[in-house]
Amino acid sequence: MTNERDELFEAAAGLERLAAAATGGDWRSGGLLATRPEVIAHFEGGATEHVAEARAKTARWIAALSPAVAASLVAWLRSAAQAEDVDPAAVQFARVLQARLS
Repeated sequence: MTNERDELFEAAAGLERLAAAATGGDWRSGGLLATRPEVIAHFEGGATEHVAEARAKTARWIAALSPAVAASLVAWLRSAAQAEDVDPAAVQFARVLQARLS
């Protein structure tokens, strides 16, 4: 049986794998139609790459959770896993994340 610390480490590793497999860059919504924005990855030097087409409500969510936030979330999960008292919020986040990564 895994403990809460193991859950946090597993969630961090899963998030890293997910970010590594995704299109990199800074994801932002854009496109010509406000009702059908596209998610576009912006890279250093000005290059862009189409990530996915999304509805107006979904585009901001996808852009907010681009792979650019993965490193901070991974660090938080690992820090919470090593803390003397495990943060229940971190455990809940890890459980939800693990369910979505499965």
